[in-house]
Amino acid sequence: MADLDKLRQAIIDGDAKTAGLVAREAIAAGQDALSIIQTHMVPAMDEVGRRYECEDYFVPELLLSARAMKAALEPIRPVLAASGAKPAGKVVIGTVKGDLHDIGKNLVASLLEGGGFEVIDLGADVAPQRFIDAIHTSGANIVALSALLTVTMPSIKMTIEALKTAGVRDMVKVMVGGAPVTQQFADQVGADAYSENATAAVTAARRLVAAG
Repeated sequence: MADLDKLRQAIIDGDAKTAGLVAREAIAAGQDALSIIQTHMVPAMDEVGRRYECEDYFVPELLLSARAMKAALEPIRPVLAASGAKPAGKVVIGTVKGDLHDIGKNLVASLLEGGGFEVIDLGADVAPQRFIDAIHTSGANIVALSALLTVTMPSIKMTIEALKTAGVRDMVKVMVGGAPVTQQFADQVGADAYSENATAAVTAARRLVAAG
């Protein structure tokens, strides 16, 4: 039987090699995939988020823990898919048109995945139509829009307007974030949620799913 406390600690410590190894051992031993995520991996990332909020951890530590979470998910994901277990939600995420920055977006995507969400990452410089197409093909219930430049913030508004025009706005909840983005801006463009950092994005996504 794999030591899942060791898995939890490896994620907190950002030790991707150990996290992946213990996760593979757990799956090979027949331990329940969903339980591994819910009782050890998600709480580990919650602890990482708490340390970040307390400024005990910073972005480098977040990135390392996200990488460790991803390593642990690698052997678990196929088992989950085969069992028919449903994710916490489906999130289409991307940096909006005209913006090539993706480090923050990548971190949010990793933490969302670690939080039990299925993530469809469209990358950077994503045109509104690609978000629309991804909603149709994936059946996502959340769209996460990121902008890291003030000059690309209008692309968030443009994307939300495009979702309305395409008739898919009511099918999804829209989250927005990025360095220049504020709650005031989120309210102005009609977003459902705003998060100021990656850990807050996971909390916001859970809240949106719970609200239905």
